[in-house]
Amino acid sequence: MFRNIPTITKNLLIVNFLAFVATWVLELRGIDLAAIGGLHFFMASDFHLYQFFTYLFLHANLTHIFFNMFALWMFGVVVENVWGPKKFLFYYISCGIGAGLMQEFVQFVEFYYLISSQDSSVTFSELFTIGHQFSNQLNSWTTIGASGAVYAILLAFGMIFPNERIFIFPLPIPIKAKWFVCGYAAIELFNAFSSTGDNVAHMAHLGGMLFGFLMIRYWNRHPDSSYNRAGGQEFFEKLKRNFEKRKGGSGTNSHMHAERGGSKEADMEYNARKRQNQEEIDAILDKIRKSGYDSLTKEEKQKLFDASRNS
Repeated sequence: MFRNIPTITKNLLIVNFLAFVATWVLELRGIDLAAIGGLHFFMASDFHLYQFFTYLFLHANLTHIFFNMFALWMFGVVVENVWGPKKFLFYYISCGIGAGLMQEFVQFVEFYYLISSQDSSVTFSELFTIGHQFSNQLNSWTTIGASGAVYAILLAFGMIFPNERIFIFPLPIPIKAKWFVCGYAAIELFNAFSSTGDNVAHMAHLGGMLFGFLMIRYWNRHPDSSYNRAGGQEFFEKLKRNFEKRKGGSGTNSHMHAERGGSKEADMEYNARKRQNQEEIDAILDKIRKSGYDSLTKEEKQKLFDASRNS
């Protein structure tokens, strides 16, 4: 099964689990990897820019990493096969950084209300001075986990396949992916305002989804040669519809062939050859849906190109 996982998703799973093992091993030696690579509040003394990247590969416990990696495997395989490795990796890392930025903003607002509750006369500029004074204490505000990026992958799946039905425990019936994503976002939003002190960065999850939504909308409106995989999928769907139309009109073509003087055997041979060609095209289109356009051989790509040119 592991061989069928696309490259980026597989490598992300491996790196996350290796980082988790490294965290556990180093902790036994008195080294807190989460304190080094976790995303600190930007006013904290241990904050570094590289933490926007490294925090994505660190997890608090086995449950934390298991559910994140399970969701990455479940939805990342499909999304990467549709988009390709480069776009998928760019999306994953960018949304993870976006989730981190959202978490920093939320922590800043939280810090503001915490200080203003003690002294309502504190100005915006004074807030940074106070933050510098408490920089060591603020090191406890640390975020780790791939959840923001994983939630963005979940959103991408819902936007690519909005009507795909999926089973979610404990619901007894399948639901459409778009409703599943909306429901998950609503739950996170509710938890963000109702759950306090649960050590879960709910707004970071929503931040990952927000950045993912904006990125996908931008790609849909401004497709380019590098990231136009969605446009390619539409092209192949349109191509298949054209083939289906031609297939539906095969009776007329056979009649015209007979009128040109062809024998019954020649007519049957013509239709058989056409059916075989249609089956080959359908198989190629199905392969694209399952494994992406890059999985096609050179001969399959040429056959698809020739068929589109004649359609």
